[in-house]
Amino acid sequence: MKITDSVLLVLKGCAMGMADVVPGVSGGTIAFISGIYEELINSIRRVDATALKLLVRLRFGELWRHVNGNFLFCVLLGIAIAIFSLARLMTYLLEHHPIEIWSFFFGLIIASALLVARQVGHWNWRTIAAFAVGAAAAWWITVASPTETPNDWWFVMLSGAIAICAMILPGISGAFILLLLGKYQYIMQAVGDLNIPVMAIFVVGAAAGIVSFSHLLSWLLKHWHDVTVAVLMGFMVGSLNKVWPWKEPVATYLDSHGELQPLVERNITPGHFEALYDKPSMLVQAVLLCVVGFLTIYGIELLARIIVRKRKA
Repeated sequence: MKITDSVLLVLKGCAMGMADVVPGVSGGTIAFISGIYEELINSIRRVDATALKLLVRLRFGELWRHVNGNFLFCVLLGIAIAIFSLARLMTYLLEHHPIEIWSFFFGLIIASALLVARQVGHWNWRTIAAFAVGAAAAWWITVASPTETPNDWWFVMLSGAIAICAMILPGISGAFILLLLGKYQYIMQAVGDLNIPVMAIFVVGAAAGIVSFSHLLSWLLKHWHDVTVAVLMGFMVGSLNKVWPWKEPVATYLDSHGELQPLVERNITPGHFEALYDKPSMLVQAVLLCVVGFLTIYGIELLARIIVRKRKA
């Protein structure tokens, strides 16, 4: 592989990493736009029994070629660079500008859900039921679960395993999945602080997840495409309850630093927020950023269409 090709792959990986840090924007979508999606899927699928045999026999050169190592290394390097460079920024924004950033996420997720809906070939009672089940499940999770989910190693690993699946699904965001699981801010903080133990556990879960689920998701999308996509869309719509910008804590707890943190929150109106906290609700800014988030997704989609047309021409 030429140096210029390697640099280009790293840059494409960076674009994927930037997308995966933001809830609502899919790294898979960026991979599709940049023309590496199919090779990415094929490379992931090569991590199979044959790869394991080569690893056990210490035939590293053959293993590297089998899994398309040069390609995967460059893409993963780019993703890592983007995530580490943006993590502190996202943590800062969530801490100091929560209403604005959650509003932006809200717009991103609405637009992403609408785009995912286009991937459903036929809406019938099965797909409608699948959508309803996905939406109800996500809504129940956001209502029934406390805002702070466990920080235990098993849940961090599980979060990594589930979130990484979004990388191979255009339209589904890994950061959105972390948001749904209540682990987005925790993982961003760990990356920003270079918390090696937490990052290592998360990466192990992600590696196990992408190897295990890539084949399963491929099978589901091949045999039950519309139903699978409808469920995913339902999850996105149901999760909007979690990213509503204005909230009131109804239960709190003391964290490891002795600071009071919200444990369970409920959504409130902007007017109620102003009366409760005696500070502006930032309604205008929230609406504008929600629109910006919505248009960002459609801008990415438009860019993808232009690129596809040029390739076909």
